Amino acid sequence: MGGELHPARDRDEPTVAREVPVDFDVETDAGEVDVDTSELPTLGTGPVTPRKVVVAALFIIAAIVGLYFLVPKLAGLNQTWGQLKRGDPLWLALAAGVEILSVLGYAVLFRTVFARGMTRLNWRATIEIPLAGIAAIRLLAAAGAGGVAVTVWALRRAGMSPRVIACRMAANYSIQYSLYLLAMVVAGFGLWSGAFPGGGPTALTLVPALLSAAALVIGAAMGLVPGDFERRLEHMSRRSGRIGRLATRFATLPATLGAGVRTALMLVRQRHWGLLGAVAYWGFDIACLGLSFRAFGVAVPVAILVMGYFLGTLGSLLPLPGGIGGVEGGMIGAFVAFGEPAGRTVVAVLAYRAISFWLPTLPGVGGYVSLRSTVRGWRLADETIREGLSED
Repeated sequence: MGGELHPARDRDEPTVAREVPVDFDVETDAGEVDVDTSELPTLGTGPVTPRKVVVAALFIIAAIVGLYFLVPKLAGLNQTWGQLKRGDPLWLALAAGVEILSVLGYAVLFRTVFARGMTRLNWRATIEIPLAGIAAIRLLAAAGAGGVAVTVWALRRAGMSPRVIACRMAANYSIQYSLYLLAMVVAGFGLWSGAFPGGGPTALTLVPALLSAAALVIGAAMGLVPGDFERRLEHMSRRSGRIGRLATRFATLPATLGAGVRTALMLVRQRHWGLLGAVAYWGFDIACLGLSFRAFGVAVPVAILVMGYFLGTLGSLLPLPGGIGGVEGGMIGAFVAFGEPAGRTVVAVLAYRAISFWLPTLPGVGGYVSLRSTVRGWRLADETIREGLSED
């Protein structure tokens, strides 16, 4: 296939556990059997260490104290908890319910992208891995780095090769963030042109829409990277000088991104129902924010809700565990700039973050514990197969 990425066989991975996915991210040489009986990787401690958890927990406690007591005072709210308690419990319960649906949507998308051709990635594993990843995002790192580390760790233990993992990561993010950018384009242009009610400053409507449109074009262009681009760069890397050094550094990145985009487009052309998981992931999380506003008597126009949500989530790029502080500040600032009342915006955003942060995090910790048990079972099964082959 034209968009195929042909990885070299990784001698460090247990081939007895490898599956052969059929798509743009790996060659389909199912007839070839190459059994490596070298020592399999051990489970170890995984990407989570007690020190990281303790440091993250202390930071989160300090951030929550600041958010729920200091920030509201700056906004003119004398008693934060008193204001939060005034929220309508029915709307807040509905917000919690749709947040659960958002997490389930993410799990469905994960299974759709990563589980193809991998018998070990059953429904249990494809729920455990996203939950553990969510907990890692909240507790360990910013911009999703902790979740990526946990996901890669689990997929490697499942027998997936590093290049297939990288390709499917690229496909997963292509699907997720194409919706993110498309929503910014539609809502931004709609608010700027007056097609959607609410309006807003150009800096928060037209500018983000233009930047998002440019990012969509660049992302789509990655799908045009030829399948043999990596081999061309590898040939150039043999040269001396600056060109050779640059080619060596970027030999795999363009081809991996291109294969990921083509895999995502393949799933879209197949009209796989699991892609609706991405819509559910973003849509229900935005609905949770909107219901949190309604709990405090504010009905935010849908387009402004979408723009304020996505502009606020850019705060997760700050080096803060779980984006605590960055996301809240970004959302509050965006909605106030759109003309929403400052006092109610603060308590609504804090209520939303309390739901969206803790509701997935607590099950996520349990998911990580359960995932370790699942991975341990995979390791024992690989050891049994290896011992049987060595006896033969």
